[in-house]
Amino acid sequence: MNLFKNSTLATAVKLAVLTSTVGFSAATLAEENAEEKVVGLEIIEVTARKRVENVQEVPVAISALQGEKLNVLSSAAMDIRFLNARVPSLSVESSFGRTFPRFYMRGLGNSDFDLNASQPVSLVVDEVVQENPILKGFPVFDVGRVEVLRGPQGTLFGRNTPAGLIKFESVKPSQDFEGFGSVSYGSNHTTDMRAAVGGGLTDKLSARVSLLNQTRDDYIDNQAPGFEQKEVLGGYTDKAARIQFLYEDDAFTALFNYHMRDLDGKPVAFYANAFKPQSNELVSNFERDTVYHDSASRATQQVETEGGSLKLEFEFGEYTLTSISGYESAELYSRADVDGGYGAVYAEPSGPGIIALDSETADAIPDHEQLTQEIRLASNFDGQFNYQVGAFYFNEDLTIESFAFDPLFSSGAQTGYVIQEQETTAWAVFGSFDYDYNDKTSVTLGLRYSDDDKDYSNQRTKSPLSWLGFPDQASGEVNPSDSHVSWDISVTHKYTDDINLYARIADTFRAPSIQGRSLFAFGNGISVADSETILSLETGIKSDILDGFGRINASVFYFTMDDQQLTSVGGGGNTASLLNAEETTGYGFEIDSEFMLSDNWWLTASVSYNNTEINDSDLAVAGCKSCTITDNFYTDDFGNKFAEVDGNSLPHAPEWIFNFSVRYSREIADGEFYAYTDWSYRDDISFFLYESKEFNGKSLFEGGARTGYTWDGDDKEYEVALFVRNITDEQIAIGAVDFSNNTAIVNEERFFGAEFKVNFY
Repeated sequence: MNLFKNSTLATAVKLAVLTSTVGFSAATLAEENAEEKVVGLEIIEVTARKRVENVQEVPVAISALQGEKLNVLSSAAMDIRFLNARVPSLSVESSFGRTFPRFYMRGLGNSDFDLNASQPVSLVVDEVVQENPILKGFPVFDVGRVEVLRGPQGTLFGRNTPAGLIKFESVKPSQDFEGFGSVSYGSNHTTDMRAAVGGGLTDKLSARVSLLNQTRDDYIDNQAPGFEQKEVLGGYTDKAARIQFLYEDDAFTALFNYHMRDLDGKPVAFYANAFKPQSNELVSNFERDTVYHDSASRATQQVETEGGSLKLEFEFGEYTLTSISGYESAELYSRADVDGGYGAVYAEPSGPGIIALDSETADAIPDHEQLTQEIRLASNFDGQFNYQVGAFYFNEDLTIESFAFDPLFSSGAQTGYVIQEQETTAWAVFGSFDYDYNDKTSVTLGLRYSDDDKDYSNQRTKSPLSWLGFPDQASGEVNPSDSHVSWDISVTHKYTDDINLYARIADTFRAPSIQGRSLFAFGNGISVADSETILSLETGIKSDILDGFGRINASVFYFTMDDQQLTSVGGGGNTASLLNAEETTGYGFEIDSEFMLSDNWWLTASVSYNNTEINDSDLAVAGCKSCTITDNFYTDDFGNKFAEVDGNSLPHAPEWIFNFSVRYSREIADGEFYAYTDWSYRDDISFFLYESKEFNGKSLFEGGARTGYTWDGDDKEYEVALFVRNITDEQIAIGAVDFSNNTAIVNEERFFGAEFKVNFY
């Protein structure tokens, strides 16, 4: 089977040659400076298989961010979207701003914007799954390591991991007294203050407290006629805290974790008709810090989350028993001018451009609770065979409210209301079995049985479209459920002491999903997507080279997904619906590398290629009202467009992702001067399932730089630094709203700042 086109193969060959060239140059430089070497690259330990292992020995495609690189990328008041295009095959976007991130891995993701949306990329923070999309936006601070696991992870981690998994591990308490404090100041009066302190309270009990406070002033002006207002959008105050207690005895440890977040800010800014007609270019007079809204003064976004976990671990003989109990809760209220303009064709004046429907809406989570419990038993035998077995329980109660308002005739009075209730109960039993066939080859078999049930209902008591004959009252309920046996088989072969080969085949599923967008629907607006299943084949190589001063990991994969859950977003009305595609296929490769070229130079580089294709000749989705659709489409009796999407790639699925970073350091006086730069490239993407000229997002190439000086004194380490993000100030649309007009979401402008940090021991 010819999986790769000639152009793709040619590119891969060139990359291989380039990699070899870099390796040769590094080898030459290493030989020249052999006498200066003291250490090589840091060994990266991960918990991808719920055991602490060297990342080079795990038969999964993994990228790990830690240390200085993680600190640089996540600093400067960045939210979790800093991960976008920072590792192979991963992209991140959001139409909510600093909340509700949507992850896409190997082209698989979910563009659903409802507050009960499920995603095929799971997020696990401190060993507790974060199911609701609002939980996934928790700020990244005092984190020791981020692990990105690509490919299905259904046997050890559960039902909603067909694309992969992202794991965050906070810095844990220890008996050593240590901590840090940092403060940065940047563009638009942005501040980022972080602090952590920890140490032993007794000889067995230690604690760590971590704090974050990020602020930005409103800086976006509103110039809609009659609604002019300076500095009305763009600002936020985001506070978060984490406290941990760790008790350690000879054969027992207990780790307690409490965390909270309080965000008071503004939603993402929408820009009406920001695209040039029949083009994905922004209009020539576009200004990132100017909007034309008729409801900007009422825009707000408020999020409160809190949670806790308790991990108990017992060592007895050759076994380890682990229990992890988790609790999470979230509250949200977000109100925005979604159409991005003012007025409408039926209520002049209006603009910019043609505003077909003026829309001011809000979504809220007044009540949410998530409970999780995992218990597992792991063997620690000296022989050829080891295993893990366990059970998992998940329960989530969620209430969602949706509101519509009238900005045209009644100054924002409420005109619509819907309430949704959803309870999800899931349980699973799982096992993972490792067998060392000999001292070079090992085999792992994973199995998991999952059962998933949802009880959902919604009720509309007031319709914003009652003047068009839509009934005020509508309600409905559904109760989908499913079970599935997930499995994976992997083989690892130690080709040499420094080269490991692996192959893996995996099967898992995503449980049924529910969408209840009834605010602007004629009926109850409920749609259900059945379970999706994936079969993935992958092989790869993990190699340490240059006597430990270089590392190159590569993987090649192919998958087929049956009944993929997709979201038809927008179209002629402010709504969305779920559907299943008969089949989706994907293939690609990933290369991840790191080199210590000398004591002064450090380099990382990665590249990934992903090709996805929807195979469903009967699948048609609602198309935009004002854009230029390039797919075959038809128009119904009401003038709504329906595009045929068979053969299209998936939305927000870039074919190419490339990133690299370089660090230079040099000892000066009693300290160290350093300069660091990182760059990422994300290929062009389609914002929706259908293809159009306006909603084909341009490729995004962004870079950052940081330079600073560190020095020691009095058991402390000090650092001062200057930094810049988006050096080229490239402005493109990274998302869109299509139901009313060609509304764009645009990336952040260039950002400058300075930081001071002190580490103490």
